[in-house]
Amino acid sequence: MEQEIKNKLDAQEVKLTAIYESVEKTRKYFITMLWITSLTILLPFIGLIFLIPTFLNYTSSFEGIV
Repeated sequence: MEQEIKNKLDAQEVKLTAIYESVEKTRKYFITMLWITSLTILLPFIGLIFLIPTFLNYTSSFEGIV
């Protein structure tokens, strides 16, 4: 009886280790996706912050011509 319980506990430990490894892989995947999503949204926004004033200066140079 005692050996049977020990075998079940060992089997549960193996399964828990596999679950932990799977959860860690999923966590790393989500963190990576969070960074990629943040960069694809923030980098163009930061670029626009510098591009819009340059564009406004460029269009204001045509005011005397039109």
